[in-house]
Amino acid sequence: MFGNKIKIGVIGGTGLDEPNILKSPVAREVTTPWGPPSDRLITGQIHGVDVVLLARHGRNHTIHPGLINYRANLWALRAEGCTHVLVTNAVGSLREEILPGDIVFIDQFVDRTTRRDQTFHDGAPNSLPGVCHIPMAYPFDQEVRQILLEVAKDLNVPRYHSTGTVAVIEGPRYSSKAESQLLRAWNCQVVGMTSVPEVVLANELGMAYASIGLVTDTDCWKDSEHVTADLVVQRFKEFAKLVVDILYHTIDRMRLYDWQPMIFRRQAMLRDAIMLPKEFEGQHPFVNPHPTPGISIPADAKLPTVKPRGTVRTDVTGPIAKKGEPDLP
Repeated sequence: MFGNKIKIGVIGGTGLDEPNILKSPVAREVTTPWGPPSDRLITGQIHGVDVVLLARHGRNHTIHPGLINYRANLWALRAEGCTHVLVTNAVGSLREEILPGDIVFIDQFVDRTTRRDQTFHDGAPNSLPGVCHIPMAYPFDQEVRQILLEVAKDLNVPRYHSTGTVAVIEGPRYSSKAESQLLRAWNCQVVGMTSVPEVVLANELGMAYASIGLVTDTDCWKDSEHVTADLVVQRFKEFAKLVVDILYHTIDRMRLYDWQPMIFRRQAMLRDAIMLPKEFEGQHPFVNPHPTPGISIPADAKLPTVKPRGTVRTDVTGPIAKKGEPDLP
């Protein structure tokens, strides 16, 4: 997709994979070259923006983090035309100053996974051709993160952290105390199980990816409270209202921006990252084979901030403040 129009994929868990948060929701089963995604896709709109919902673990939470078909999930969203992906992640705190119920807008990761496919270019018969050396200096989109921070401030979110490094473990088990202490020594702020390879694959397909990390526990490095599955689910449900409000206001604000420069920069980044045999040049399904003059960025460069095309609204009503479908402009 090229141009100003955006479509946002939302990958979430409890409270964020229900069709009633969308206007005119339509559920549809899809498949991909990597098999089916975790669940059906639910398409609709939020504040006039096209949105696609996907339950990361399946609607009944039956898929553990190591068995999620991440490639199918991200491919399905990109094939639907998504330019952005907003996700929620349940994370455990590794720091005294980060408390259960806090929001962390993750900006970096440390990958401790061991069994997950992390590229669409792996040499298999159904894979994309060539090799993709995707830059990961800034894996989480900085423009979308800035909007998330502005929304959190405007909503008076009680406790949030503007940055945070997530240590992504293989799961489904939780960390040992020694592992938790090691992650703290590596200066990680939170620990989770799903950010990788999700963020990597989104970048490989040219989509801007950002995360709302909800702190549900303090892992096991402290003696006071150790993480359990029941505790994570309980805390996530408890704070789902806050997360959905942030999501709604962020999507409403994103529609005011001109995203065309960002989309073209990501296209240019992909063209530079993918090493293709000559016979496959120009055949990537999601890369415009015709470069846009003057658009090129170094691998470690910060993406320039996009500028809003209109006045930012601060009076948006989300689905939590008002039952039923939200009033749309």
